[in-house]
Amino acid sequence: MRIISGIYGRRRFSVPKNFRARPTTDLAKENLFNVLNNFIDWEESEVLDLFSGTGSIGFEFLSRGCPKVTCVEKDGMHYAFIQKVAKELNDENLIAIKGDAFTYIFNTLQQFDIIFADPPYALSELPQIPELIFSKKILKEDGLLILEHPANYSFNDHPYFFQNRVYGSVNFSMFKE
Repeated sequence: MRIISGIYGRRRFSVPKNFRARPTTDLAKENLFNVLNNFIDWEESEVLDLFSGTGSIGFEFLSRGCPKVTCVEKDGMHYAFIQKVAKELNDENLIAIKGDAFTYIFNTLQQFDIIFADPPYALSELPQIPELIFSKKILKEDGLLILEHPANYSFNDHPYFFQNRVYGSVNFSMFKE
């Protein structure tokens, strides 16, 4: 796993070989963050990274100066890896939570400026994630939801759909209220 830019830019961390996560490719991650540079104030943005996997996206937000990044991951091995990397970076602005993303959405009282969700592509509830996040009001006013998903989903008709970006086989649909 590589952090692309920011204070931890170019740092690499070895992901265990038996990891079951599908990490966002460096190409997709780099292009997404280049787009986000145009309309995000990193130092003012609190981030929620759902279905964190390796934590790669959360660490990228952290590296760019976000004051608080919360990563939610239910797999014990993945959670331990996120904690290990956070400890190596010695950065207390990342909060790792071992738990189910849906349970977290239902129970949190926090609101976030940016929510990034990268659920397993085969997850049957994937199409309901945007509506669930907006109905639970965990995204701040003028906040941004980014959903990573395979090409066979289209969210263009969602009332809060903002834009879609495609990088190879990776799709990012973005939503704003």
